[in-house]
Amino acid sequence: MTTTPTTPVLPLPARHSGGCPFDPPPPYSEAAATGPVTRAKLPDGDLCWMVTGFAEVRTVLSDRRFSADIRHPAFPLLVAGAREELITDNPDFLRLDDPEHARQRRMVTGEFLVKRVEALRPEIQRIVDEALDRMTAGRTTADLVTDFALPVPSLVICLLLGVPYEDHDRFQSLSRTMLNRESTVEQLREAQEGVLGYLRDLTARKRAQPEDDVLSRLAARDDLTPEDVAAMGVLLLVAGHETTANMISLSTALLLEHPEQIPGLADPATLPGAVEELLRLLTIVHTGLPRVALEDVELGGVTVRAGEGVMAMLSTANRDEAVFGGAGHRATDELDLYRDARRQLAFGFGVHQCLGQPLARAELQIALETLFRRLPGLRPAGEREFRTESFIYGMRSLPVTW
Repeated sequence: MTTTPTTPVLPLPARHSGGCPFDPPPPYSEAAATGPVTRAKLPDGDLCWMVTGFAEVRTVLSDRRFSADIRHPAFPLLVAGAREELITDNPDFLRLDDPEHARQRRMVTGEFLVKRVEALRPEIQRIVDEALDRMTAGRTTADLVTDFALPVPSLVICLLLGVPYEDHDRFQSLSRTMLNRESTVEQLREAQEGVLGYLRDLTARKRAQPEDDVLSRLAARDDLTPEDVAAMGVLLLVAGHETTANMISLSTALLLEHPEQIPGLADPATLPGAVEELLRLLTIVHTGLPRVALEDVELGGVTVRAGEGVMAMLSTANRDEAVFGGAGHRATDELDLYRDARRQLAFGFGVHQCLGQPLARAELQIALETLFRRLPGLRPAGEREFRTESFIYGMRSLPVTW
């Protein structure tokens, strides 16, 4: 038997206004308290379902009856009036269903396998150490975002993809416009074409003069056009630096509020679990992952009809007390570096889960352990600023001293 939620319809996306800055926007948590599936309204006025429970989110992300294809006419979008700009002829593979999603994903899966990432750890360690050397040279204060959290993953992803790091200011500026919920349709169009155009040109150069990098290997394939390679490159480049950069800065800010837990980063036996807990608590995709139902599905006591949009809220699912609570642990809205958070959904779930999660884990483990080991006296040094306008939640500035 299904029921219809009687709670008020929540406008999406909700904004951070008050409350703890490390928590999802309060309306999401309030909706989760009423049930795992509630009604919400998209910016264009269409209704969708907001799914907040852990089990229900896993179902949405793994059940083939929910589509990730952004070209579906009912696919839920969080930017009003931008459907034509967001839906291109060559969407990245995370916005496609199988078999095309699987075909394209297989082309880059090998680049991010755990074994390959483990071999990169010495290089990541070098990048982290050199970033800290630059940050601390002749001074005792810095903005952790601009001087450490952003350069480290940018340098790593540029190295892997074969993108010249001297172009980082350009692609970082364009990617932030693309991720900004407040960007106009014209700004989105210009930013998207700017990144795609840059990567198309780079792909052409890689075909003419290939190197040992991901874009060169993609550019050499006969079954991919330059437009295909550019679309895949946008996903890898933007996601590869924005997400990890924000996780480094948010994790640092949170740990500075809980110095008694920082020793959990020093022990190689507990470091991986500590990073899983930070990923769980600080899930940076606050707006959720969009899907559209292809047929009627019973979910959390309601019937989601074919053609209805769904937003899978990773941030609330990762705070489900039934999954991550229990005796001996802090409440799920509190940091507990010794919690078993291995089931966290920060990277999504199912066939579309984040391809680069082994790399992100390695970068976070190395960056955070090295930061607090080399700067044991690290502490806040001014007013921090959060980025609330982006689809990827994070920080604009984090002044620190040591």
